[in-house]
Amino acid sequence: MPKFLIEVPHEGTTQACVQAIDLFHRTGSHFLTHADWGCMDGDHKAWITVEVDSKDEARRILPVPYRASAKIVQLNAFTREDLDNLMRKHGS
Repeated sequence: MPKFLIEVPHEGTTQACVQAIDLFHRTGSHFLTHADWGCMDGDHKAWITVEVDSKDEARRILPVPYRASAKIVQLNAFTREDLDNLMRKHGS
């Protein structure tokens, strides 16, 4: 199943941090209650890693107010064989 990193920014105020964290926890989703936050280091974002079928499905995990601003990236791991195949394919 594909794996995605969801990055959810919010404003850099204490009130915005509290609202975001509270909404994630009130939503009750396992994914949301286990988000990692950068607020204490001045990076006002939450990160969640999920295994779901699509980017759209990953976006639907989020509370509605944060869906539009979220960045969702599909993650891939590469074996040495994958790297060798890529290099052959691209003539490197």
